[in-house]
Amino acid sequence: MEKGETVCPKIRGRRFFSCKAWMYGTENEGYNIRIRYRAGLPAQKGEAIRMNIYDILGPVMIGPSSSHTAGAVRIGLITRRLLGEEPAEARILLSGSFGATGRGHGTDRALAAGLLGMKPDDIRVPDSLSLAEEQGLKIVFELGEIKEAHPNTARLLVIGENGKRLEVQASSLGGGRIAVDELEGIRVSFTGEAPTLIVRNVDQPGCVAQVTGLLAERAINISTLQLYRDCRGGQALMIVEADQNIPGELLAQLRGLRGIRKAIYVNMEE
Repeated sequence: MEKGETVCPKIRGRRFFSCKAWMYGTENEGYNIRIRYRAGLPAQKGEAIRMNIYDILGPVMIGPSSSHTAGAVRIGLITRRLLGEEPAEARILLSGSFGATGRGHGTDRALAAGLLGMKPDDIRVPDSLSLAEEQGLKIVFELGEIKEAHPNTARLLVIGENGKRLEVQASSLGGGRIAVDELEGIRVSFTGEAPTLIVRNVDQPGCVAQVTGLLAERAINISTLQLYRDCRGGQALMIVEADQNIPGELLAQLRGLRGIRKAIYVNMEE
């Protein structure tokens, strides 16, 4: 898109008679579009808003739908990475629109593709169910409703080849973007788009300080820190989003700390 190219989108439900768009940014930081538009009624001066280019263009993907296909692939993929080993079995509950229209949009194939390690632009996505069968991955799909969940939500219970078990609930937000809403029975909220550390620990004093202290020693800056627990003194989760990648040796150190039950690292951009 060149500076001054005329477009005429609908923004917040209104059609604007004239507008111009500028694309700016860098390859590393991502591109954004600046739109200056003028409404037909009532007449007013141009107003500038900032939008991410992917809100308009969408992700590079195997279709047909960015929410029901590309987002579903990413849900399967982040589940695979959270499991930390090759999945052998999966029971997947499709809720809301995923359940109602998912088969037509290829949501089942998309989730299977992600569990197999594919990304949204992988040309094998349409054949993922047969590929899963060939590789010995058993997948059972169920339809149901998850209360208070986003319309495009899936709940996955996955068992790995070495017996690891993981339950993940995630939603597809549109444009290929996703959010993990629940992890092992605890309500959470993260996307995996930034370097993300997930720590399961005993809810006791000192655990947060131990983890953040080790990150500080490695000059790893924390961008967000979220804390969850099922009950006082019970099981807790730390979700740490960082500005830098987290090396494997640091994960090994974290797993050896007192009170730490599990430490997982996820970066969906890798």
